[in-house]
Amino acid sequence: MPQSRRPWKVLQSEIVLDTPHLRLRRDRIETPRGDIVEGYHVRETRGFVVIFAMTPRDEVVLVRQYKHGIGAVVLELPAGMIDPGESPLEAATREFEEETGYSVDGALEHVRTFITDPTGSNGRFSLYFGRGALPSGEQHFDATEDILVELVPLRALVEMVRDGTIDVAAHVACIYTVLDRLGIRL
Repeated sequence: MPQSRRPWKVLQSEIVLDTPHLRLRRDRIETPRGDIVEGYHVRETRGFVVIFAMTPRDEVVLVRQYKHGIGAVVLELPAGMIDPGESPLEAATREFEEETGYSVDGALEHVRTFITDPTGSNGRFSLYFGRGALPSGEQHFDATEDILVELVPLRALVEMVRDGTIDVAAHVACIYTVLDRLGIRL
């Protein structure tokens, strides 16, 4: 196998930061060429889920909220972290209901799983799709959440991605993936 496709050898590994919001590992590695790299940091995560849900009137359920990492309010699909011991489907169902106060008719359907940042993280995120989304209860926020739900007609969603109204990369990928699945050409 060519060197560029062989895994690196981990010579030493230690967790240098472990908080509820961030787990960081520092590795000492050896590349297939024999180079030793000290202090290669990897963000560890259980992953997260993104939910593309539509109402019976073909409106997409979006959320608008402040994101501290970027220091700005963003518009995106509902999403959230997978909790310990939770499956991605369980996380998607829980996060959608907590963030929006909506639930879908039937179970959410797994569309696909994406890799987030293969250079600096072991993270993946799973995209789920649901139809028949209707209000079903109250929103339940985490300490870092204050979410406004917005319903957007499916056809308007395309323009919101094109003009940058929705610009979070993972969510743009999810929107394009579901639109393709629905046979909506851009």
